[in-house]
Amino acid sequence: MTDTNQNPTRQPEQAPTAAGSDKQIAETKPQKESLLANLLLNIVIPTVILSKLSGDSWLGTKWAIVVALAFPLLYGLRDLQRSGKVNFFSALGIISILLTGGMSLLEFEARYIAIKEAAIPGLLGIATIASLYTRWPLVRTLIYNDRILDTGKVARRLTARGTESAFDRTLQQASWMIAGSFFLSSALNYILAEVLLKSPPGTEAFNEELGKMTALSFPVIALPATAILMLVLVFLFRRIGKLTGLTLEEILVQQ
Repeated sequence: MTDTNQNPTRQPEQAPTAAGSDKQIAETKPQKESLLANLLLNIVIPTVILSKLSGDSWLGTKWAIVVALAFPLLYGLRDLQRSGKVNFFSALGIISILLTGGMSLLEFEARYIAIKEAAIPGLLGIATIASLYTRWPLVRTLIYNDRILDTGKVARRLTARGTESAFDRTLQQASWMIAGSFFLSSALNYILAEVLLKSPPGTEAFNEELGKMTALSFPVIALPATAILMLVLVFLFRRIGKLTGLTLEEILVQQ
């Protein structure tokens, strides 16, 4: 007997094609941060504006500061909007930019800017150490988290081998190393500001010195701190491998 409800013209549902799946994956995959855009908007453009456009025939000293600091400020705000959540370090960077701009526009003495430059990474170092005595050590947020490492697999293997206490000591050692990188940045920030900021605030010469400080902040401060953080990563991965018996490929989250 024929089913009269059956529609002979109905086409079977097509499975999603590989191209469609790849498109969906591409849409959901978070965009990587552009290193070139980072350098241009946070260092190169502000440096050029402060160094070359602070004269009265161009933007003037105050407007040059406003325009120059607008680039890293907008970049930081866009990063916060794109990530969809408040990143502590991005938020701290925005606060630092606002403080620098405000202190420069209000013509605070250079030593106060130097103190501010040293205070923020110094406070991060103190926070890293203080977090060791809480339930949320900062090292877990920065490095040992499930976005980078397969923490569940690592925890199971640590329990099976009875090496949890040794791993806790490893995290403490890594935390002190990270704190050390922040303290190094703090010292270098202060020295750089003290050496370069010599002219009275509100002058074209001061803006040029502020631009030079911005330009030198990457090679003098960011590179050494980044090198230390890379050493921390190598140390932590090797220790995890030794304590768990897992290879690096097994430890890292598979993308």
